[in-house]
Amino acid sequence: MIDHESDLAHVRAATERLLTAAASLDNAAAAEPSRLPGWTRGHVLAHIARNADALVNVLRGLPMYPDAATRDADIERDSGRPLDVQLADLRETADRFQAVGAEPADWSRTVELRNGVLDSASRIPFRRWVEVDLHHVDLGIGYELEDLPEEFTHREIDFLADRFAGLETVPTTALWTDDGRVWQTGGSAGGVVVTGSPVEILGWLAGRRDGSALKTKGGPLPKLPAL
Repeated sequence: MIDHESDLAHVRAATERLLTAAASLDNAAAAEPSRLPGWTRGHVLAHIARNADALVNVLRGLPMYPDAATRDADIERDSGRPLDVQLADLRETADRFQAVGAEPADWSRTVELRNGVLDSASRIPFRRWVEVDLHHVDLGIGYELEDLPEEFTHREIDFLADRFAGLETVPTTALWTDDGRVWQTGGSAGGVVVTGSPVEILGWLAGRRDGSALKTKGGPLPKLPAL
């Protein structure tokens, strides 16, 4: 059972961590490359703010973005702003998301995200938590996958394993973590076992690490589609 109120609290805490860390930057550091190819830290900060607006749209039954080109253009437009403007935007959009999340609503309803993806409204706070915490890591300013809350790590592995389940381009893959948890993903062919720490498995599934710290049995490490 998804507890959207608990997830909203996690989002609030993750946002405060991000804002505190980002406040240690200056304009020059914000303009430096992030860990995401082609994006500066300013692009990442702009994306996090615009994502809050987009998820507010989703919760209100509106299109998440007008279209892909507008989404990309808005991030590009906002990426070069002074740091104080970026931080103010992050705070304002985060507060707006929390306010909408606090409104009485049917959290069991189905909502539509990008590219026609459907999900339960109750999962939107967790999706926002993912955006805030993973992109905090992407900034490359001292917050690492190892710093993510344990609950977050296991739940995001759940989410990504489910996302890749049934993809025939990915062999049937069992994910074994060294804390005794097991996930299944991929299509119906093959049969690879991937073992490692939850952090390394998450890093590989989320495209943040190359999987070199993982061990495989039954075949090479599967190639995953881009998120």
